[in-house]
Amino acid sequence: MPLAAQRRAKRAAAVFIPTAALLATALSAAAPADAAATTSSIAVDHPSWATPSADRGAVPAATAVTARVYLASQDPAGLSAYATAVSNPSSSLYGKYLSAAEAAAKFGPSAANTAALEAYLTGHGVTITSATAHYLDISATAAQIQATFSTSLHNYSTSTGTHHAPSGDLKLPSAVAKGMLSVTGLDGVTNTAARPNSVSVSKAIGTKGSTPATGIPEPCSTYWGQYTATGFPTGYTATESTDPCSYYPSQLRKAYGVSETGLTGRGATIAIVDAYGSSTMLADANQYAVNHGDAPFKPGQYTEYVTPSNWELQDACGGAGGWAPEESLDVEMAHGYAPNANVVYVGGNSCSDQDLLAAWQLIVDNHLADVVSNSWGEIMHGPAGYFDTTIIAPYEQTLKQAAVEGIGFNVSSGDCGDNSPAAASTGANCDPNTTEPQTQWPASDSWTTAVGGTALAISSASGKYKFETAMGNQRSVLSSDGKSWSPFPGYWYFGGGGGTSEDFAQPWYQMWAVPNRLSHTLMTGETVKSAHRVIPDVAMNGDLLTSVLVGMSDGAPYSEAGYGGTSVSSPSFAGILADAIQAQHGHPLGFANPALYLRDGLYTDVTAHPAAAHIGDQPLSVVYDLGYNANGSRRVRLYTIGTDYGLNAGRGFDNATGLGSPTAWFLESFGFGGGENDNASR
Repeated sequence: MPLAAQRRAKRAAAVFIPTAALLATALSAAAPADAAATTSSIAVDHPSWATPSADRGAVPAATAVTARVYLASQDPAGLSAYATAVSNPSSSLYGKYLSAAEAAAKFGPSAANTAALEAYLTGHGVTITSATAHYLDISATAAQIQATFSTSLHNYSTSTGTHHAPSGDLKLPSAVAKGMLSVTGLDGVTNTAARPNSVSVSKAIGTKGSTPATGIPEPCSTYWGQYTATGFPTGYTATESTDPCSYYPSQLRKAYGVSETGLTGRGATIAIVDAYGSSTMLADANQYAVNHGDAPFKPGQYTEYVTPSNWELQDACGGAGGWAPEESLDVEMAHGYAPNANVVYVGGNSCSDQDLLAAWQLIVDNHLADVVSNSWGEIMHGPAGYFDTTIIAPYEQTLKQAAVEGIGFNVSSGDCGDNSPAAASTGANCDPNTTEPQTQWPASDSWTTAVGGTALAISSASGKYKFETAMGNQRSVLSSDGKSWSPFPGYWYFGGGGGTSEDFAQPWYQMWAVPNRLSHTLMTGETVKSAHRVIPDVAMNGDLLTSVLVGMSDGAPYSEAGYGGTSVSSPSFAGILADAIQAQHGHPLGFANPALYLRDGLYTDVTAHPAAAHIGDQPLSVVYDLGYNANGSRRVRLYTIGTDYGLNAGRGFDNATGLGSPTAWFLESFGFGGGENDNASR
């Protein structure tokens, strides 16, 4: 693979043209005879695999080609400037958000620019098959695409087959180019797919079987250290606790200080974005709440936007059934941390980046929420044709418009540590296609709040906080004779995502908080002169061994099971932000990162060896007893907690847990809304 600096994603750039030139160009845009017009280049990602040595010649002229043309903001510089100012607590514009209609009118694609672009495309024989306020879907022959964009399409031989790609930047007349943000699909990557960042305990660890003898398997601990595993070989310490029982919302609210503040998210709205949608989500969430002592959703408190007739790519994405546990987890955790907040579920028509982006755009265009949780993501660096970087610019444009409106986006940071091939070789929720250590996208984007994972220990059944450590586990299996653990130490199995992004520069809000040793060292080990984005920003419970209960049915009888992953962490922090919005009189936080970094010192500083665990430098560990194997031998696992792969949780900001996890002090720093908290006895 080429060096990181050679592979960084190019950003699709809008071109500024004086408005006086627009009319003259528009009059001639419909005709192909524009070779003499002033042209501007639109940067498109030229894949590293599209090399001269891999070139297998031009794509045949009659080959059918489809693509999506994303429309540029009418004022890209103004959009960036306003999004930054309105999110910066030191700016006079801080918190002065625009309505969705005002933002669209001021910063959305202009009708004139779009009309000029449409005329130019159709004038070259390109068919516009569908159109929205954000993009044009087009179809054409390869010859028409080449003539339209003044480039050539070639086939390239790669390790994953033959893919076509533009041989250079796309070129358009300047007045037309300013209406176009990027074009996706021209590099042969038809659908980049996101993955849920959650794993069920039963799938990753196993289900506790029936017991042929009293006390086997050993029970889970309702609080840390309640039960000590007995009769097993010595592991990392002289005694080990049994696995913690899966948590439920009232315990989590107490542990993170929400109960202490009396905040419930009243007046705020949380949106959840996943693929597809469960037909029983509302009923499941209500059953789950009642089962654990919370109130169900009130009429109108939960809404959803799903379009089953438009669902696609279900085989590739795992289908609606495959995403239903993720949806249930996200909705129930958001409601659990902010019981009085409104919750909106928006289901993408697939797990493709294009369809998930469309869900984001629906939220922003209609201002459906104040904070949006996304428990999915993907690697950017894989085999040839694995990720289409031309999708980044449309996502960022949407994120900036969201910031202008006062909407913030949380994204889970992933469950595969540093996402290296070594981590993926044994990790339970890793993408095996990774080719290098890397951060997960879109959490790595500077306009999102990247939420990492921790392992939370409580000291009482009600949820009293004991300690937290990094999300990460090593796994050993009890030998058939019951005398040893194999391997020991265990192999790495699960852990929160994070690290230094090679694709995104350091944002302004991280300049004073992130150590230079992190921001100037890529995960490949390369030292760079310019600072880069480091994630996560914050972290909350998500470890597989400190899982949360999730209730669901979706075509089956209702049941509850434990789930772990940063998919737990993202909606949890969305609930925390909804509580913070209530605390500050219902005024939205918008893009929260600048405000979050100003509160450094109000978080729990999560480390790999928390003092409250009383373990010194020894790893935390628990025994997970599953009963018996079919052959009669004991089925038992030994797990460490706090051992992430390639990431380190230390004092201060780190690449495993960021600033740390929220506390009551964090919430109280937003002020109480004039008595608007929901606990008068606070």
